[in-house]
Amino acid sequence: MSYLWEHSEWPDLRWDEARLSKLLAGVSHEQGRLQGKMEAIGFDLRNEANLRTLTEDVIKSSEIEGEQLDHNQVRSSIARRLGMDLAGLVPADREVEGVVEMMLDATEKYDAPLTDERLFSWHAALFPTGRSGMTKINAGAWRCDRDGPMQVLSGPMGREKGS
Repeated sequence: MSYLWEHSEWPDLRWDEARLSKLLAGVSHEQGRLQGKMEAIGFDLRNEANLRTLTEDVIKSSEIEGEQLDHNQVRSSIARRLGMDLAGLVPADREVEGVVEMMLDATEKYDAPLTDERLFSWHAALFPTGRSGMTKINAGAWRCDRDGPMQVLSGPMGREKGS
């Protein structure tokens, strides 16, 4: 599976609105049916399904950035934040806690305004030490061009290529 930004026409995507609307209506219908079934299965199973879905969302979202998070730590962090009492939870490290905190805020408060403060809080949660690897960064603030324009780097350490 490729990511949206890997699409050959990114970011100038085109779509057929009528065709897409029909597909989205079908998805919305199936989503409603699934929600109804979730209501019928009971509180414990619903919470477990929610925990499983959130855990996979956090792990897969991090994989997009090339980060491999520990499944048990992510599950533990989410369960604790949701108030679920699960035996044998492993402690989560700061990196996992930050990613989970940011993802839950973004998904549970999706209708809240995306303010500078909220965006900076996410950034600070993702980089609690003020470092990205060995590089010191200005976490929780806008970037400046003091060192030149921002670049997206890829490749092995010491042989990075900028774009």
